[in-house]
Amino acid sequence: MSTEHEGPGRPDGPADGAPEQVARPAAPPPAPPQPPAGSPPAAAPSTAGPPPSGPPATTGQFPATTGQFSAPPPPPATARTEGAGIPAPDQGHAAPPPATGSWAFPPQPPEPRRRRNGLLIGVVVATLVAGGVGGGVGYWVADETAGDETSQTASTGGDAPPREPDSVAGIAETALLSVVTIEAGNGAESAGGTGFVYDDQGHIMTNNHVVAAAADGGDVSVTFSDGQSYEAEVVGRAEGYDVAVMRLVDAGDRELTPLPMGDSDQVAVGDSTIAIGAPFGLSGTVTTGILSALDRPVASSDGQGANASYMNALQTDASINPGNSGGPLLNGDGEVIGVNSAIRSTTGGLGGEAGSVGLGFAIPINQATRVAEDLMEHGEAVYPIIGASVDNRAAEGSGAKIVDSTGDGSDPVTPGGPAAEAGLQPGDVITGFGDRVIDSGPTLISQIWTYQPGESVEVTYERDGQEQTTTIVLGERVGEQ
Repeated sequence: MSTEHEGPGRPDGPADGAPEQVARPAAPPPAPPQPPAGSPPAAAPSTAGPPPSGPPATTGQFPATTGQFSAPPPPPATARTEGAGIPAPDQGHAAPPPATGSWAFPPQPPEPRRRRNGLLIGVVVATLVAGGVGGGVGYWVADETAGDETSQTASTGGDAPPREPDSVAGIAETALLSVVTIEAGNGAESAGGTGFVYDDQGHIMTNNHVVAAAADGGDVSVTFSDGQSYEAEVVGRAEGYDVAVMRLVDAGDRELTPLPMGDSDQVAVGDSTIAIGAPFGLSGTVTTGILSALDRPVASSDGQGANASYMNALQTDASINPGNSGGPLLNGDGEVIGVNSAIRSTTGGLGGEAGSVGLGFAIPINQATRVAEDLMEHGEAVYPIIGASVDNRAAEGSGAKIVDSTGDGSDPVTPGGPAAEAGLQPGDVITGFGDRVIDSGPTLISQIWTYQPGESVEVTYERDGQEQTTTIVLGERVGEQ
């Protein structure tokens, strides 16, 4: 996948694998729901960059990606992409997911296909869990049929006896001091979610879709668990990775305690998890669960299809809902192992928002940290690419096919790019990338993004019915072009 194809405005989508699409947790529902996103993001360029803006080059469920797998998937295409591979569009940065029907979730997820190693694989279609903000941390959730009201703010313990530091209660008491509720807007739209203190210099980590509404001259504010609010500025955003970094601009002498970082490469299925955030605007909410799966390919996009992302996610059954976006997923030692980003959900419920059904997805912290460091140092993210456009079909289960032609007339395989140098050609079907089986374009993209530019990766592909292997040296793309 070449870096040239990646970036917004490019019809082709990333060549990475077919991730599951999930909804990203976000803030309170007050904002009006966004219109349905039509269908899965178009094929994204293989390079890292924002989703391309034109119709996908291929017809699969996932738009054809321009060989640059690292780039985020393009916005859902026109009618032609409807019903495509990523049926469930993200709820969108600024607003909660629309009511059932407006969120084009497919009737059923595609049936997983058995690959050569006998494992069942498939793509998760998810929605972002960020919602519109209406009233911020003081937002009230009221039952329309009863007089009861519940405030967003809540006590963390009162006069209860001290808990052991390594208990869930002890970990939550400490971590809550470093978790913030975020409100972002630009006058026309607003969004909200969660974030956490990344360092003692005032940097806050969150999801891109939480602060995207304030990207062009908007306002961002963060509120700590003690009720103190501060203005913040966006330092950098990575749409494809769905990571953003902010910096407090008026924190004064406030003492900031960064959450300790864990190692997401050392986690195991069954490990305990703790999620902290502001689901439906209820800040300071703590939920628990376990890691249900690792390396889950997930593809998600906002309700308008303009900001899509791919990830090899950590899956947890800890309850994650709109408003949890950008919040920390902790391990049993209170260390951050992931950034909560999306959920696979049914629709409906309060304000028509999707809710948790025990399928939450988080960006592994090792990847999020790498992206955050790039954003703080350069203001932009770096995406690995292969320089080839692939058909982003998620339901076929037959691999990621390099398209024969692209919608914008560009070369399916960038001349002189990584894929071309490795001998890949239009029509080749990539079935393996490194040690992972590839069943679709989105899966390939999410897998490519786990590497870094310059790394060599063994690629398995089929040409004329014959399986072959080659080694590709990943290229790079800087920024969301």
